[in-house]
Amino acid sequence: MPQIAQIAATYASQIFWLLITFGLLYFVVGRGMVPKIQATVDNREARIAGDLAAAEAARAQADTVEEAWRLEMDAARSAAQAETTAAKQRAAQAFEAQVKAADADLAERLGHHDLAIANAKAEALANLQGVAADAARDLVAKLSGAQVGQDAAADAVRKVTAHG
Repeated sequence: MPQIAQIAATYASQIFWLLITFGLLYFVVGRGMVPKIQATVDNREARIAGDLAAAEAARAQADTVEEAWRLEMDAARSAAQAETTAAKQRAAQAFEAQVKAADADLAERLGHHDLAIANAKAEALANLQGVAADAARDLVAKLSGAQVGQDAAADAVRKVTAHG
């Protein structure tokens, strides 16, 4: 069979060209293109890793800034609370001082008014005794026709008012 005799010659040339083609492909693709692709992939991975590291550093810095801001806000809040408390205390002390001053002023006025009332009462009582003495003298003169002196009438009124 002639077909079988040709197999070795045909396959030998095909295997030869197959090896040459794979060799060229290996050197062109394997040695030329793959290192460039690998370098690109490595650069991309390095850039991604750098970006992730920068993002992590930025997040850490943001956390630090946020913590400092919170501490500052807490301190400001505490200072504001202390200032408010102090202002309330000052206002209460000022109000208490005003109330004490007003109480003292009112007590002084009340004392003056009580004194004025006592003086007016004493004057009214003195006038009342004088009027009562005049009325008693006039009644004695009208009823009995006797004349009583001013001193005797005043003395009689004093005795009656003293004993009730």
